[in-house]
Amino acid sequence: MIRVNDLAHGRAGDKGNTSNISVIAFDGAGWKILREQLTVAVVQQAFAHFATGPVIRYELPRLQALNFVIHGALGGGVTRSLAQDAHGKSLSSLMMTIEIPGAQ
Repeated sequence: MIRVNDLAHGRAGDKGNTSNISVIAFDGAGWKILREQLTVAVVQQAFAHFATGPVIRYELPRLQALNFVIHGALGGGVTRSLAQDAHGKSLSSLMMTIEIPGAQ
């Protein structure tokens, strides 16, 4: 098993109660693994302890990146959440710790 941060870096944004997390591969080999292994189901499981909505995955092959839109992840949104990180910027760190199988 490897972690996402072995293959990529991440960036998070927010809009209301939705977190938007991009995972950008360092190289083509990492992109291939991420594209195959970092599925919606894997991300939903990693965020299940607080995200209440669906997860949508977008592929950006020319950038060798994945973009995950995670609904219901910010405790009601920036103006309603009691979370220390109401904007969810640290959620990209959680994404980076997900373990996935390596090359097969």
